[in-house]
Amino acid sequence: MCGIVGYIGQQEASPIIINGLRRLEYRGYDSAGICTLNGAEAQIRRAEGKLINLENILRERPAQGRRGIGHTRWATHGRPSEINAHPHKASNIIVVHNGIIENYLKLKERLQAAGHNFKSETDTEIIAHLVEEHYRRVNDFETAVRAALAEAEGAYAVAILCEDEPDKLIAAKLGAPLVIGQGEGEFFVASDIPALLAHTREMIFLEDGEIAVFTTTDMKISTLEGEPVTRSSKTITWSPLMAEKGGYKHFMLKEIYEQPRALADTIAGRLQGEEGDIYLEDLDISAEELASLDKIFIIACGTSWHAGLVGKFYIEKMARIPVEIDIASEFRYRDPIVTDKSLTVLISQSGETADTLAGLREAKGKGGKAVCICNVVDSSIARESDGVIYTHAGPEIGVASTKAFTTQLVALYLLAIKLGRARGTLSADDCRDQVEALLALPRQVEETLELDSQIEQIARDYMNVRDFLYLGRGNQYPIALEGALKLKEISYIHAEGYPAGEMKHGPIALIDETLPVVVLVPRNATYDKVVSNMEEVCARGGRVIAVTSDGDELQDKVSALIKIPETTEDLMPILTSIPMQLLAYHVAVLKGTDVDQPRNLAKSVTVE
Repeated sequence: MCGIVGYIGQQEASPIIINGLRRLEYRGYDSAGICTLNGAEAQIRRAEGKLINLENILRERPAQGRRGIGHTRWATHGRPSEINAHPHKASNIIVVHNGIIENYLKLKERLQAAGHNFKSETDTEIIAHLVEEHYRRVNDFETAVRAALAEAEGAYAVAILCEDEPDKLIAAKLGAPLVIGQGEGEFFVASDIPALLAHTREMIFLEDGEIAVFTTTDMKISTLEGEPVTRSSKTITWSPLMAEKGGYKHFMLKEIYEQPRALADTIAGRLQGEEGDIYLEDLDISAEELASLDKIFIIACGTSWHAGLVGKFYIEKMARIPVEIDIASEFRYRDPIVTDKSLTVLISQSGETADTLAGLREAKGKGGKAVCICNVVDSSIARESDGVIYTHAGPEIGVASTKAFTTQLVALYLLAIKLGRARGTLSADDCRDQVEALLALPRQVEETLELDSQIEQIARDYMNVRDFLYLGRGNQYPIALEGALKLKEISYIHAEGYPAGEMKHGPIALIDETLPVVVLVPRNATYDKVVSNMEEVCARGGRVIAVTSDGDELQDKVSALIKIPETTEDLMPILTSIPMQLLAYHVAVLKGTDVDQPRNLAKSVTVE
């Protein structure tokens, strides 16, 4: 939810931390702050609002020192303000924190009774005071941090400095992401990989209940209980340029245009056309186990949930196995019936989504197998799952997901084929046909992106409306939901996705000449039905924007026609997603909203 960066080494910390925070601002941008240690003196600078405000302060009042921590905030406890911005300081202890301390009120009452005075409304400040209280008792920084974190309940990733022991940086995690970067005579910590790519590709991922203590020459990882942990680093293949805009006006637009490559990378090495099968290198579940399944659960949040809705169509069609799909925040609270014959599929771009992680633990706790579809190597969900299907989309910085979504659809498609082959419901010839269609997909996405200028003009025509309605049927209904979500996320226009066949059971009352209706009507089994639904809109004066693969006969019936390439019915949701993304993007740009960092949202939701 929030972004953390820490540094200890021989360079000035402030530029490294600010550069890292810039790459984490997608995680929150309500406020930002930094603390460096210049000898034993803490220099803290904080600012409300986006990171640029902090940078302006640092130009006037630089923060010097070769050890430091920084933070960009998405507010949970306490309104966005300078006083609530991190870092927080208690006497000689300085803390940045991502997560939620659930028992902070109880701890705060105890600390206040002991004479501690609090300046902010945050739960994070409790950590600083708690460490400081233990430090006064034991006079050892590391021991004080361990004792304080043992009292904290909830989720946290923290980076902590101590003025009395300025040659140490301590980091720890429980339920929130934290990655360590190793350099020559220097160490970095951050909430996500892009913050560190400019400095190192050698990364170590802390696991829950672990603490790392850094000096300029050494790093020691152990459990909170003091058990040593040995873990080798992983080499991250993303280049620093992959996290830059590359000449595009916004990260979102860049990521929309990266989809042909991202899809090709997700497909690469996984198609065994001659054998009529799919190779998923990290699935780690045998064909025999796949064949014995009697139910699949798909759980996810937001855009990933929409991908899961499409995945249900794929799996039930190809593998002939019932699929239940849940919003992750609801899954564990309904006491789902999970058995050792169940497979739970978790979908998360970041691999750190708190509700999805909780659903994973619920499913495994009931004895079921779990695999995840994820974009981040060694993320929490990836580590705890029995198998992983990585999407290879590369870093996605824009808060509104684009390439992560379409690569999730491809991953679900590959999983469905794999299940179908293992269960004998999909022949080798059928698989080869699916593979052939999949190989053509990146080129077809490139063709769809050529519609950009046409879609920008459509956006100009509708940028000032108050509401949008999106209609789809079958596997296009989730794309209607996703299109509506994209528009409201970044343009703040109210939009609603609806099953086309259900329109006459309520939403038809909304239709008049002021309401644009986006209708997804590719040539498929329900084409005639959706055209009929579209006629109902037209008859009531609604302005139809039709997205179709074969709709010349619709030209005179609609206000705007977006014609995409032809592909199979199963892969069509990926192509219809592209105009939805571009329409939302251009409306938002024309309205002047912050496309990459829309208000109140964060990229990786690591709290419940």
